[in-house]
Parts: sequence; structure tokens; C-alpha cells
Amino acid sequence: MNADQLLSLASFAVATSITPGPNNLMLMMSGANFGLRRTLPHWLGVALGFTFMIFAIGLGLAALLERSPTARIALQVCGIGYMLWLAYRLATSHTLAKGQGRSTPLTFFEAAAFQWANPKAWAMALSAIGVYAASGASGQVGLVATVFGLLNFPCVGVWVGAGQKLRGALQDERKLRIFNGALAALLALSVAPTVWGLWAGL
Repeated sequence: MNADQLLSLASFAVATSITPGPNNLMLMMSGANFGLRRTLPHWLGVALGFTFMIFAIGLGLAALLERSPTARIALQVCGIGYMLWLAYRLATSHTLAKGQGRSTPLTFFEAAAFQWANPKAWAMALSAIGVYAASGASGQVGLVATVFGLLNFPCVGVWVGAGQKLRGALQDERKLRIFNGALAALLALSVAPTVWGLWAGL
């Protein structure tokens, strides 16, 4: 990969990582509810989980799923269910966490697993591999994954920081309930394209 291609890849990684999507909505909500320090495992889980996802897709997982429609459909159904469960969990969190209480942020492994349920993550990974590592060579796949891993972390961190900044304005429980409910609704709506695609394919 030459310098121009690398710059193009980096620009693509920044543009797709920093724009709104399920990960960024959830990270902003977590930053607002739990603060930056307690959101760090969630934040790392997104960045490293997505990096691993690019590796797996680039090294043949996407082709394997194409050859097995049943496995692909099962993965989509599980993903839809997981995202709706997370939306419900986030919508019912109405108290700012201060180290105690029933509400807890996503763990590293929950956030990493969420990448496989996230339609935006799939679109990003498939596009990145298709454009910048179409040969499937492990070196190219590794480079694409590394670039995304390095740039995704600070980009999604912008949303954690935005949520952290909102903590002061969300001390009122009613405002927090509205904030969490609105972002949870957006998260639930983000599965609509996957549901429609699944329905159309049946």
C-alpha cells in the first residue's frame, strides 16, 4: 500500500469512526451516565473488538457466511435481539452512577461482542476490506485493521467526552430519563435496515 492509499484509508477510518452510529450513541450515553473512567472498558472494547472484527472478516469470515445462509441469518437474528436488549437496558437507566447502584456500564467483552451485532460496524469492516485489502493477503488485512484500531479509539472517544460534558446538565432525573430514552430509541431504530434486509431475503 503506497502513501496515497494509506492516507485514503486513514481518512476513511476517521470519517466512518467519528460519525453517528450505535457504538457512538452508546458511548455518549455511557459517558453521560457513568463518566469517562468507568466507560473506559466499554471504549476499549469497541476499539479492540472492531479491530478483531476486521481481521476476522478480512481473513475469510465474510466469505464463509456467504456460503452458509443459515449461519448468516442466525447471526443477524442474534444481533437484532442483542441490540434491542441493550436499548432496553439503556432506556431503563435513570440514575447517574457514582460508583454504586444497579446500573453498570458495558464491560470490555460486552462492547467487543456488540461489534458483531452492529450493522454499521459490519458495513465499515466489509467496505474497508473490499476497498483496501481485496486480495485477502494477511499483511494487507493486518494493516487495515491496525489503521482502524489506532484511529477508531480517539474518534469514538470524542463521543465519550461529549457524554461526560453532559453530566452536569443531566443531574435532574427527568432530563436524564429523556436523554437515555431518546438515545435508546435511536439505537433500537438502527436495527431497522437489518430487519428489513432479513425480511426481504426470506
